[in-house]
Amino acid sequence: MNIPNLLTTFRILLTPIFIICLFYDHPLAKFWALFIFIIASITDAYDGYYARKYNQVTQQGKFLDPLADKILVSSAFISFAVIGIVEYWMVALIIFRDLFVTGLRMTMEYQGFSLLTSATAKIKTGTQITVIIFILIVMALRGFGFGFEWLHYFFDFIKEYRLIYYLTFIATIFTVWTGIHYIYNNRSTIRSFFA
Repeated sequence: MNIPNLLTTFRILLTPIFIICLFYDHPLAKFWALFIFIIASITDAYDGYYARKYNQVTQQGKFLDPLADKILVSSAFISFAVIGIVEYWMVALIIFRDLFVTGLRMTMEYQGFSLLTSATAKIKTGTQITVIIFILIVMALRGFGFGFEWLHYFFDFIKEYRLIYYLTFIATIFTVWTGIHYIYNNRSTIRSFFA
């Protein structure tokens, strides 16, 4: 268990605490949820950095790192859907894409096939995390109350232009596109696998 794998495990352990804070009925609970999610997201950047810098890339890490990402991001989107902030169909598409691609990659790598990864995968994760953090900021400010005048304009602007809906929609479309792009780039290897 090296430092990158410890950071990845820590990210997985933070997820249930994040969910508890998200649903806990307290004015500051959403702030804690935001704080925990940001910390968890930072570990995602550093576990890969340490693994590459100190040559600590392991099979366990290759398995745990993307799994931890999926657990954290999926938990956030599912929670938002349950709360009623985002649409269920968007969450379903995001989770289906991630589970399908991850399952395909793991199955093929187990059989000795290597799939090409691209920068779009990291951009996709970054887009999802950005949208989640934005939603958490809105939730945290709502929990804080309307003590400041500018918050009225902030919430009215978000509601009028349906920012949360459209940002999540963009993240959903981009997530689906990266899945199609990933399959297309690896089409010859996938054909060989099924052959």
